[in-house]
Amino acid sequence: MTDFTPPDSFAGLTPELVLDAVDSSGLRSDGRMLALNSYENRVYQIGIEDASPIIAKFYRPLRWSDEAIQEEHDFVAELQTHEIPVIAALRADNGNSLRHYQGFRFSLFKRQSGRAPETGDPATLEWLGRFIGRIHAVGATTSYAVRPALNPQSFGVLPRAWLLEHDFIPTDLLAAYASVSQQALDGIQACYDRAGEVPQLRLHGDCHLGNVLWLESGPEAGPHFVDFDDSRMGPGIQDLWMLLSGDRSEMQRQLTDILVGYEDFFEFEPRQLYLIEALRTLRLIHYSAWLAQRWSDPAFPAAFPWFNSQRYWQDRILELREQVALMDEAPLWRI
Repeated sequence: MTDFTPPDSFAGLTPELVLDAVDSSGLRSDGRMLALNSYENRVYQIGIEDASPIIAKFYRPLRWSDEAIQEEHDFVAELQTHEIPVIAALRADNGNSLRHYQGFRFSLFKRQSGRAPETGDPATLEWLGRFIGRIHAVGATTSYAVRPALNPQSFGVLPRAWLLEHDFIPTDLLAAYASVSQQALDGIQACYDRAGEVPQLRLHGDCHLGNVLWLESGPEAGPHFVDFDDSRMGPGIQDLWMLLSGDRSEMQRQLTDILVGYEDFFEFEPRQLYLIEALRTLRLIHYSAWLAQRWSDPAFPAAFPWFNSQRYWQDRILELREQVALMDEAPLWRI
C-alpha cells in the first residue's frame, strides 16, 4: 500500500500505526495514547517526549477529498491570523497541514483545555457572539471552492432519498416516514422562500457547545472554537441557532445576548430567523442518514445501540411532525 492509497475503513488504524504516523511527522511519541470522543473521524491524545501532548485526528476514509480538507485548514489558519481563538492544524516544515501515512490522512493540533460555556450568563453569550461575528466577517470575504454548501438539497433531499432507498426504515413505517419527511422538506422550502436571498459564507458549520472550549482566566480566557470538520458554505444563522435552548422566551433572550456581541463585527440579517427551524429540521434528517451510512463502522452500533429500532423511527416520525408545525410558527422576532 502506498502512502496515497486511501483505505475504505478504519479497520487498519491500529495503535501502532497511529503512533508511527505521529513519529513520521518528526515528533517523538512516548507511547501514551488516549482515544477521544469522536465518531466521524478518529481522534487521539498522544503523549510526546519532553513536551505537551498533542491531538492527532485521522480523517474518515473517502469522506472528504484532500483539497476539501486543506480548504478547511486554510480557513481556520486564516481565522488564526486575525487573532480569533480557533485551534488550527499544525503545519509541517513544508507548510502542509494535511499529512499522509500508510494510506491514512491525519492532522495534528495542540491540545486545548477548557469546559463548555455557561449559556445562562448574558456576558458569556455576548462574548460568544462577538467571536462568531468575527469568524463570519472573515468567512464572508471569499467562498469555498471545493467544500459543499449546507442547503435543503445537501442536508434534506439527498439524505432522505438515501434513507428511503437503503432499507433502514421498517417496512410498516416506510410510508409514514416518506410522507412526513416530504412534508418537512416542503416546510423547509417554504421557510427558505420566506427568508429570500440570504448571504452565504464560510461557516464553522457545527457550532454546538461541545465544539466551544471555555477558559476561565489567563491571557487566553474566553471561548476557543474547535473542530471545523463540518465547515461549509451556508447562512450565518447556522452557527447561532445551536447555541439556543429552552422555550421560546429563553431562546429570544439568548439570541438577543448573542447578537449584542455579534453585530459589533458582522451585520445580522433578520430574515435569517425564518431559517432556524428549517435548519433544525435539516439537521434531524441528515443525522439519521449519517448514522445509517456509517452503520457498517463497528464503532456506531456500539455507540448508538438505539438506532434503527422500531422505536427510533417512530420517534423520528413524531419529531418531524412537530417540526412541520414549528416551521409554520412566527420567527423568534417580528420581521
